[in-house]
Amino acid sequence: MSNDGWIQEGKRLPLFAPYDVAPQAGALIGDTFGVWSGGEGKAVLALGEEGTFELEGVWRLAKATGASTGGAQGAKAYFVTSTKLVTAVASTNKLIGFFANACADGDTTANVRLNSVTV
Repeated sequence: MSNDGWIQEGKRLPLFAPYDVAPQAGALIGDTFGVWSGGEGKAVLALGEEGTFELEGVWRLAKATGASTGGAQGAKAYFVTSTKLVTAVASTNKLIGFFANACADGDTTANVRLNSVTV
């Protein structure tokens, strides 16, 4: 069996920032969610700049606060496109993974295991 079609593992990909992205922050690129791991000599990855986005792993991400925004370990985690924060509220938000640890409604960060493709 030939591996001529294999390109790479795909755990991280060079993608173009859909808006300004801070290091260790998530971004929705089309239907793909990734975390810009930073570095590359930049304090911010500017709109349209290419950077390496992590598509897998567990990441501490900024979380919305308020009623029903927290979740149990293993609960689905969603990305709010308007605020760029993580929440447990499905609504019109994009599914990006699940909570690796429980988080409370008042927590400002959450550990999220990424799915790499949003639903």
